[in-house]
Amino acid sequence: MSSVPLSVGRSEGSVTPADPDLRERLLTAFRWIDPGEWCDHLLTDRSGWWRDPVILDRIGPALAALSPAQPTVVVAPATSGFLLGPLVARAAGVGFVEAYRDLSGAELADDLITRSSGPGHDGRPVVLGVRSRHLGSDDSVLVVDDWVETGAQLSALAEIISAAGARYLGAAVIVDGAQLPVRDRLGVRGLVREVELDHRRRS
Repeated sequence: MSSVPLSVGRSEGSVTPADPDLRERLLTAFRWIDPGEWCDHLLTDRSGWWRDPVILDRIGPALAALSPAQPTVVVAPATSGFLLGPLVARAAGVGFVEAYRDLSGAELADDLITRSSGPGHDGRPVVLGVRSRHLGSDDSVLVVDDWVETGAQLSALAEIISAAGARYLGAAVIVDGAQLPVRDRLGVRGLVREVELDHRRRS
């Protein structure tokens, strides 16, 4: 059985995609939201990404191209990962497996591989679960998400993939906000860096 690597190899961080128009669209369509006095930090508004048909058309191939090797399956966490993951899987010509955060639903009355990590960006532990019958020792798994900062979700998913006996290829994300040690340990490759998002763009 494979184990979670201490490092999957040094990542070059944000990768400049072959499609510079996609990169510009991602930066332009994003907004920071100032919720007012009740919150001491800005919130993210990524809805513009999903509203743009060009982004929806190109984001899957762009993220699939960040994989260091050909995957056999894509795994992504709820909730936006359930939108993004199938786009990447389709571009890579492979299947998609959901990673659930809410493990209390009756629809998950199945054998799960669960792992916890954290804390996440909200300061709470992250608990994720994947149906065990959808991952196996012959799989090479690309993890996909829209944003990474602490790497808590990716760490939990890397452990789940290892527990299934599969190979963890790394993570392809839209926004890379991780620190270098997290980026290198988890093999994070992104289309844009968090610092590139214009804080003057506020709703």
